[in-house]
Amino acid sequence: MPSHILIRNGTVLDPGRYHGPGDVLIEGPVIKAVGRDLPVSLRSPRSLLTIDATGLLVVPGLIDLHVHLREPGFEYKETIETGTMAAVAGGFTSVCCMPNTNPVNDNQAVTDFIRAKAAAAGKARVFPIGAITKGSQGKELADIGELVEAGCVAISDDGRPVMDSSIMRRAMEYARAFDVPVVDHCEDLHLTTRGCMNEGLVSTQLGIPGMPNAAEDVMVARNLALAELTGAKLHLAHISTAGSVRLIREAKARGLAVTAEACPHHFTLTDEATKTFDTNAKMNPPLRTSGDVDAIKDGLADGTIDVIATDHAPHAVQEKQLEFDAAPFGIVGLETALPLTLALVDDGILTLETALRKLTVEAARVFGLKKGTLAPGADADVVIIDPAREWTVDVSRFYSKGRNTPFASWRMRGKAVKTIVAGKLVYEAD
Repeated sequence: MPSHILIRNGTVLDPGRYHGPGDVLIEGPVIKAVGRDLPVSLRSPRSLLTIDATGLLVVPGLIDLHVHLREPGFEYKETIETGTMAAVAGGFTSVCCMPNTNPVNDNQAVTDFIRAKAAAAGKARVFPIGAITKGSQGKELADIGELVEAGCVAISDDGRPVMDSSIMRRAMEYARAFDVPVVDHCEDLHLTTRGCMNEGLVSTQLGIPGMPNAAEDVMVARNLALAELTGAKLHLAHISTAGSVRLIREAKARGLAVTAEACPHHFTLTDEATKTFDTNAKMNPPLRTSGDVDAIKDGLADGTIDVIATDHAPHAVQEKQLEFDAAPFGIVGLETALPLTLALVDDGILTLETALRKLTVEAARVFGLKKGTLAPGADADVVIIDPAREWTVDVSRFYSKGRNTPFASWRMRGKAVKTIVAGKLVYEAD
């Protein structure tokens, strides 16, 4: 394995720092220099790997704040090895994994297990997210200090919203003391009982119980009120409604320490995708209306929504073959997020730099990760992107065990062609 990598002749885009033609020199696990026509003075030229990036983008490794790696306990859906391989194939060099494993990541032992498995896999870096409550049951707080000390970068009961406001308040107070964000899946379970998709015209036509926008909006409002009360850092996961965007925009204007993420499926698809009863279009929060999609795009464009994340949620094929109401929520996203984000650039919604900020430096800022930059001395996590490469989504070629995507057979534009983690080339596209 070469100890030095020189990426030459590319368009370097380090959001907020540099955008233009240039080279990137990597020495060992760190970035040595970025600039034009870099001089290379190495004692052992044979240890140098030179990559020609003509016509390509060279950017910091992408960061996903919201993935489900399923291990421990659900290895038939995904493993840390397959999930992190899917990540680097999608250009992601760092992923933050949710705690809804079996056992739940509510203690140091599970956190240590996840980190050890990720180190052994040697692909994307994995930053665990610890549970808010023991077993994610919403009744008793987990030992948040222990989780943070073990390496958790945030706390969340994602998928099982904390319905008890007093417990959520205490969680925020502890999280503030340990300086980690609280990540919440905003859903009032009393409003979504038996719901399988967005409540609206399509659910009525299909005769399927719906999940109203208000179920998300109500919990966003509650969490914002608690964040204002406690001063905690609040991160709102997978925002899907126009009402949520409006509430977050108003909260930011008042100075609250709130951040938010949106997923590619929520700014690309509407609930029309469920009309064929395709369970690969079933996720939580559900696909909403075109008005909600437009609001998500506006929120991304004006900075209300800070980050683009995938909510990568793999399931076994047989699980998604069940009837619509019985099939589990969730889709995979690591291998399709980049081109779907670049589509926002093609459509004039975001500039290229803004789009990449939401996948790199902004994501790093939200969780306090020392990532997302090509600054000299930074970790050498780099992705080389061919923005013009067209390809068709073939689920049989996914590195993830999950095949559950509504984007199967879609024609995409833009692809990660080489991914480098800690100065090592861990992925090359065919």
